[in-house]
Amino acid sequence: MPKNGNKPKNDTKKSRNIAIGAGVAVAAVLLGVASYTATKPDDSATGTVKEEAAGAAPSTGQQPGVYPELEKLARRDAKDPLAQGRADAPVVMVEYADFKCGFCGKFARDTEPGLVKKYVDEGTLRIEWRNFPIFGEDSERAARGAWAAGKQGRFWQFHEAAYADGSKEKGFGDDRLKELAKEAGVKDVERFAEDADSDAAKAAVKKDQEEAYGLGATSTPSFVINGRPISGAQPDEVFHQAIEAAAQTAKGAPSGKGGAK
Repeated sequence: MPKNGNKPKNDTKKSRNIAIGAGVAVAAVLLGVASYTATKPDDSATGTVKEEAAGAAPSTGQQPGVYPELEKLARRDAKDPLAQGRADAPVVMVEYADFKCGFCGKFARDTEPGLVKKYVDEGTLRIEWRNFPIFGEDSERAARGAWAAGKQGRFWQFHEAAYADGSKEKGFGDDRLKELAKEAGVKDVERFAEDADSDAAKAAVKKDQEEAYGLGATSTPSFVINGRPISGAQPDEVFHQAIEAAAQTAKGAPSGKGGAK
């Protein structure tokens, strides 16, 4: 794995036997062989993307490193409060991250805003967040808090506040979550607290978490861009190249899930 991703201190959950859909099960096999294929800039001056997983399974996609089975991870739910961008955008980036993860914070502060401005705002990219808490109870509480903020339409504002410089060092206790909710503009903080502690919040976080473990992801942040897995807070150009390549491929794809409209 590249050095720009965080791994959990306690990784016993990785051995969970997770039941997942047939299509994603195939992807899990692919990723198991590929050791969750990561990409990074080439050492040459061109900065082209290359794969770094030794012994990776041959790609079955139209581009090297692209797995069509992984495209099915995109939910494309227009009402999903943990997503931004058009539901029918030609490119979907699924992001698995933890609010206690330093590299996730780096990506959120340094890279993601540029992707939103360049690709989301003009309709090319959709970003779908998946809560992937791997650093214990504090991570779990933050994930549930983010979900609760989403219930009031303030997920991305909570996301920004939680990933601000120095935020994770303050922890994510109940009182701290309420502070973040207020900072994010959540109107009903008491309802927020109730939602964050609800069975629905726990179930939603568990669903995302098990999806990530089922794919073989062992560190955060991890991403899938139209079937291309990327691991770690890679340099901006890695994401730009992956998004633009996916958009170009989507132009020739039939209408429907994963294709340009």
